[in-house]
Amino acid sequence: MSLFKKNKYPAHLRENLSFGKQAFIFAWEIAKVVVISLAIIVPVRYFLIKPFYVLGASMEPNFYNHEYLIINEISYYFSEPKRGDTVVVKDPFDPRQYFIKRVVGLPGEEIRISAGQVYIHGQNNPGGEVLAEDYLAPGTKTLGEVFVKIKAGEYYLLGDNRSASLDSRMFGPVKRDQIIGKTLLRGWPLSRFGLVINNAEYNF
Repeated sequence: MSLFKKNKYPAHLRENLSFGKQAFIFAWEIAKVVVISLAIIVPVRYFLIKPFYVLGASMEPNFYNHEYLIINEISYYFSEPKRGDTVVVKDPFDPRQYFIKRVVGLPGEEIRISAGQVYIHGQNNPGGEVLAEDYLAPGTKTLGEVFVKIKAGEYYLLGDNRSASLDSRMFGPVKRDQIIGKTLLRGWPLSRFGLVINNAEYNF
């Protein structure tokens, strides 16, 4: 008598069982990849970075219509917006919509717009000083006559194309929680692909 128990499944059934097991293993591996990918992508997509599509000319010549941007959301979990940052903000009139604007005035400051210039009144310059903005197109004038005190937790935002921008001159300072994040990367068009550097320099 043989010392080995004879396999009770015929050869063709054993092959089918082997194929079924392989299919199950393959499906299980795919499922793990999907779960792990979602565990990585979802937090990144909703809490770290976000895509943004530029509509309109309000930020020319620095951002153009139909450009595709990636927005850095995580930085503002650890620091506050600073003057010169280009940020994505919720439309104060319709929170389902978003704008891209530049931070010009900070909490506690006073903003005065007069004769085409932006003046900042703060602790270091209580008498007011013209804000030098090298990122604007030559000859740009900031239209309007404005004098406003920026409260704690608020920021004054302007578009770089001052003659074609709906910004804080119309809707006033925006609250901190309305600011989604700052620009990180220009993904499209490829001819302008690259990191967006938020390091504007000012005269004070």
